[in-house]
Amino acid sequence: MLDANLTAQLKQYLAMLREPIELVASLGDDAKSLQTRELISEIAALSDKVSARFDGTDARKPSFTISPVANAHSRLRFAGLPMGHEFTSLVLALLWAGGHPPKVSQEVLDQVTSLASTHDFEMYFSLTCHNCPDVVQALTLIALKNANFTATLIEGGTYQAEVDTRGVMAVPAVFKDGAMWLSGKKTLEEIAALLDTGAEEKAVAAINAKAPFEVLVVGGGPAGAAAAIYTARKGIRTGVAAERFGGQVLDTLGIENFISVSHTEGPKLAAALESHVKDYEVDIMNLSRAEKLIPASETGGYHEVVLSNGASLKARSVILSTGARWRNMNVPGEAEYANKGVAYCPHCDGPLFKGKRVAVIGGGNSGVEAAIDLAGIVAHVTLVEFDSQMRADAVLQDKLRSLPNVTIITSALTTEVLGDGAKVTGLTYKDRATEELHTVELEGIFVQIGLVPNTEWLKGALALSPRGEIEIDAKGATSVPGVFAAGDCTTVPYKQIIIAMGAGATAGLSAFDYMIRN
Repeated sequence: MLDANLTAQLKQYLAMLREPIELVASLGDDAKSLQTRELISEIAALSDKVSARFDGTDARKPSFTISPVANAHSRLRFAGLPMGHEFTSLVLALLWAGGHPPKVSQEVLDQVTSLASTHDFEMYFSLTCHNCPDVVQALTLIALKNANFTATLIEGGTYQAEVDTRGVMAVPAVFKDGAMWLSGKKTLEEIAALLDTGAEEKAVAAINAKAPFEVLVVGGGPAGAAAAIYTARKGIRTGVAAERFGGQVLDTLGIENFISVSHTEGPKLAAALESHVKDYEVDIMNLSRAEKLIPASETGGYHEVVLSNGASLKARSVILSTGARWRNMNVPGEAEYANKGVAYCPHCDGPLFKGKRVAVIGGGNSGVEAAIDLAGIVAHVTLVEFDSQMRADAVLQDKLRSLPNVTIITSALTTEVLGDGAKVTGLTYKDRATEELHTVELEGIFVQIGLVPNTEWLKGALALSPRGEIEIDAKGATSVPGVFAAGDCTTVPYKQIIIAMGAGATAGLSAFDYMIRN
């Protein structure tokens, strides 16, 4: 199962085990069970602190538990093979079960161990999903550190019938005590906060107790990270309030245009950004969604940012870097069938539509790339583009047109998502040339039509463009003195990671310049 490189890496990691662990497999006679047996045998052979048994009796075959020998339990189970993006999750599960400390703040770890509720989690993931590992690893840690919880982590491709029966059409998907609970990427902090009934009150009290910052960065994507690093290096007391550190980068798979780095992945880059920011004395406040900006001219002192939980932060200067999010079609049925056939991440959810018919909405680079990727998995792809021609790079268009299972429809306005109440069954579109309505029967719709800035909360507080972008000058200054902005939420013409980083640095330096002059 493991090549020489992975074997060498795993052996090195297993040398870090502090306590013996045991793997107990429940296997059948199928090919996946044989692969699971092979994987577990190879792992056990790499360390004298790992033992393996193959006499498990769980109904899901193949599956296996990971438990510390000294405190044998079966609270953590992988069903299917955790390879691909989940191999790291497997390694971490082995290390944590063996007593190696997780790289989690003591505050969050204490919160996890003190959770008093009792729940059984089942989570479905795909091996190509780059959003799934965070959820897999969060549930893994919770199950290993708190006896009130169990976690069964299920590879959807191995259990396709189960996925279909339970109506799972997007991953990550988490069931709690048998009922659907969460869908989409969540961090350990977010999941722990949802399980901790007193978390919000504690967070509000902690934030309200903070002294005013010299610079408060709102948003933790590439622009926010760069701004925080530049201001912190000036010796300025800096805070970062972010709904989730990393921003939209966390939802990006391959990144091949970040200058000097030929290829990386969004979650990896986001982790590097957070690590770099933490090299300085920056107060990072995750799970903090801004809801209102009150300029200093109204408060008579500091700028104030009110958060969705009711807490507020004050600062001499503010840098807004709230980024953007995927644009919705805003047609009947889209919201009703979100995660029931309507999806926004082809890499994450594409494998769930193996052998089925899907549509991709949007003919830009993102849409055409999605259609190309999906064509290798699904039975048929219909690409629907509003304009009279696709806008993607020529090389991508040529590749798409070469594929035998792709239909391209241009000058088409999607008008409705159709479904049977449980899942998507098709879509309707209007031919913009003839005004004629058409119906396409399918099982999945992937929306790839660009971004919308996260600035609704700023209406009335400062100048926004007709598209809702924050208007800035060459120094990143907004219409409000002492408030700067950077990244995809602004009028900067090109929404790129490297441009956002440069804009964040500009905003950070401008905030410093503003403070020393005022």
